[in-house]
Amino acid sequence: MRNGAKTGLITGVAVAMLAAGGYGAYSLVGGSDDKGEAPAKKQRTVVAEPPTAEQAAAGLKDFLDAWAAGDLAKAAALTDDPTAATAALTAFRDQVKPSALTLAPAGPATPAAFASATGTPSPAKSTAPAATPAAPGDATATDPAAATTPPAPTGTLMTFKARAEFEGTNRVWDYNGFLGVVKMSDNTPAVHWAPSVIHPHLAAGETISVQPLPPLAGNVVDRNNKPLNSPSVTPLIATAQAKVAKLLADQNKDQSDNGTGVVITNQADQNAAPDRLFTIVDPKPPKPFKLTLDATLQAAAEKAMTDLGGKKGSIVAIEPSTGQVLAFANAPVTGLNRAFQGQLAPGSTLKILTSTALLEAGINPDTPVPCPVLSSNPKKIPNSFPDAYPNNTLQQDFMISCNTAFIDQGLASLKPGALTATAKDVYGIGLNWQTGLPSFDAVVPDAGTNKDEQAMQSIGQGKVQMNPLAIASITATVQSGTFKQPVLVAELPQQKAARDMTPDVAGKLRQMMAATATGGTAKDVMAGISDNAGAKTGSAEATGIATTNSWFTAYRGNLAVAAEVEGGGHGVDAAGPAVASIIKAAGNR
Repeated sequence: MRNGAKTGLITGVAVAMLAAGGYGAYSLVGGSDDKGEAPAKKQRTVVAEPPTAEQAAAGLKDFLDAWAAGDLAKAAALTDDPTAATAALTAFRDQVKPSALTLAPAGPATPAAFASATGTPSPAKSTAPAATPAAPGDATATDPAAATTPPAPTGTLMTFKARAEFEGTNRVWDYNGFLGVVKMSDNTPAVHWAPSVIHPHLAAGETISVQPLPPLAGNVVDRNNKPLNSPSVTPLIATAQAKVAKLLADQNKDQSDNGTGVVITNQADQNAAPDRLFTIVDPKPPKPFKLTLDATLQAAAEKAMTDLGGKKGSIVAIEPSTGQVLAFANAPVTGLNRAFQGQLAPGSTLKILTSTALLEAGINPDTPVPCPVLSSNPKKIPNSFPDAYPNNTLQQDFMISCNTAFIDQGLASLKPGALTATAKDVYGIGLNWQTGLPSFDAVVPDAGTNKDEQAMQSIGQGKVQMNPLAIASITATVQSGTFKQPVLVAELPQQKAARDMTPDVAGKLRQMMAATATGGTAKDVMAGISDNAGAKTGSAEATGIATTNSWFTAYRGNLAVAAEVEGGGHGVDAAGPAVASIIKAAGNR
């Protein structure tokens, strides 16, 4: 497929099993299905000698005649992989559902012609159809940077003309097909099977089927209907629109604006927008695609990432009362959407989760919790500072981000699996969020009785994996007291957590985060914006990174923000200023 991502638009039969084999020895056993006395026929294999021109032409014609006639068993038997061919041809019949299929041999082809046919289509536009190979009824939504090109056919390269007709329309889909013909050990030709035999855009692991086609995105607007043209957002619009359309259809929302068309999708690649091959019924003219983003905050988020000076990072802002994403940005703006799909240790920002579990276990902010130099678990863990604070309370440990206090108190007070349960039941971690874009929904695995793993998890290290979307959501949940699954389109369904934290626990968490913002590690960054606000710093070690990753999360009013900067150092060094800039841009909301 020309494009690369999880689109949420897949209902066809996948062709993952249809990977093309190399040119060489293929073992094909003929004969009947009888299990009686009839001896098995001699195995047929592909030989290195190419077929003659006459054999290649005959192999092409016989295969196309059988396929067009609907005799899929015969067509598959004329290939070098009947099992894979049967599955793919059946999927095409059942999922594309042409009312008529005409296939005509067009003779030998050149590798250049095949390469051109598999090239990246131009941006999608739907127009009136005509009988040409580049069907004007086509609509494409593709990204050249993420192209996946099927391999050239093995054997003698041949081409054919394909025409598919569909019920309820006079539109016809015309395209040029390509296949390779090989010679078998019994001196007969066979079509070398590959997914691209079906269509030159189809690669292994992809699906071709008729799907709803939402109107291609018109103007993208923010929550206030302001135009939105953001470097981090614009490349993801096609993927977002396809995913949102599928999610709304699953919710039986009004989809009357949709058309239908033949589409290639990639189930394995979350970032792939669908490759629209042919439009059967046009969607209605595009309407503005409205996102929950705030144009002002989005601009501030983009600037915060630009200001990193070339470092990699990402940032997310969420409205706690609704879960709506107000801004997100990445550095760099191309490649992985790390704000939603990052899989990083969040460091001490996860102490918000650990504190939740400790408060629910009966520990209070003023409970004495010593901060020793080293932790008590077998593999001793230090703090980022050299001194011990034996008279600290839990709140003071939170304010200075004392690793050893959280490790020791967690081992003493929390049952195995407590962090995993709290993450899921209170903060919705692991509930398969459907945000409107592909996302990694964070992981807090059960450490069991392994004290070293428990220790690492309590301070956001070990096997814990997060991204700014998840940490911003955790902070938003603290601010509001209720988990609201993040979404980019207001109408999307939102997962619900099993329970809310109690008002008492929520109040104590806000108290601890507020103290950190006014007198703890976040004090300098939060200076001047500490009213009705709270914060938590973090730094995380990562393999291959000499300097720790910088993390910071904060809320003020109805706004929660989280950021990470790869190799940024302490939380206040890089991620903190980025978060603070968003809060300042928001004003008093």
